[in-house]
Amino acid sequence: MVYINTCWCISITKYIRAMGDHQQKVHPVLQMETNKTTTTAPAAPRKTELLPIQRPVTPPAMRSKKGNLCCKIFCWVLSLLAIALIALAIGVAVVYFVFHPKLPRYEVNSLRVTNLGINLDLSLSAEFRVEITARNPNKKIGIYYEKGGHIGVWYDKTKLCEGPIPRFYQGHRNVTKLNVVLTGRAQAGNTVLSALQQQQQTGRVPLDLKVDAPVAVKLGKLKMKKIRILGNCKLVVDSLSTNNNINIKASDCSFRVKL
Repeated sequence: MVYINTCWCISITKYIRAMGDHQQKVHPVLQMETNKTTTTAPAAPRKTELLPIQRPVTPPAMRSKKGNLCCKIFCWVLSLLAIALIALAIGVAVVYFVFHPKLPRYEVNSLRVTNLGINLDLSLSAEFRVEITARNPNKKIGIYYEKGGHIGVWYDKTKLCEGPIPRFYQGHRNVTKLNVVLTGRAQAGNTVLSALQQQQQTGRVPLDLKVDAPVAVKLGKLKMKKIRILGNCKLVVDSLSTNNNINIKASDCSFRVKL
């Protein structure tokens, strides 16, 4: 009985020692695994972020000062324009009520054809003589006819001839007769001359007499800036026979001023 108990005790002791050795072998491995899992992994590199460029912010006080300055300049400009327009209106009103300006009037007295024929280069050669009466109806305004004025005769958008207006001064309520020689050449002479001859058979040849006269107006003793008088006289003549009297059947003239 004692022998059995002794053996049993020895067996239990061996078992306990064996379990102790097993724990000593297992626990270090678990400890190492625990240490591996608890160690922190290296942080992943962060992407570089581009920060927005910040512009300097204008203080509200400075912005209000700039706005007020712009408003003041704008108001000054408007005021100057308004003053200029008012002064111009007053000047025009004074001139109108004091001088009573009127446009000069023009009449075509006679038209004579001295040459109308075909040249060797098949162009149309034309020479006209025209007499015009210029009337100045103003009581207190004189008119200076300056250099560069001209008169032209046209047929259906084709200029036949042209001549200069002489320089002269026309006084108050003056009537002046002008004799102007007009010469010129037109291309496609055969076509133009044929059309004129066909129109002449009807006894009514339409012509346009255009006037471009640069003038300077004299108000009292003051000579004003140069302006242009543009006119157009629609004529109807019975024929264009050379060196013969031409009857003007109709005449309608209109004029305007170009500043």
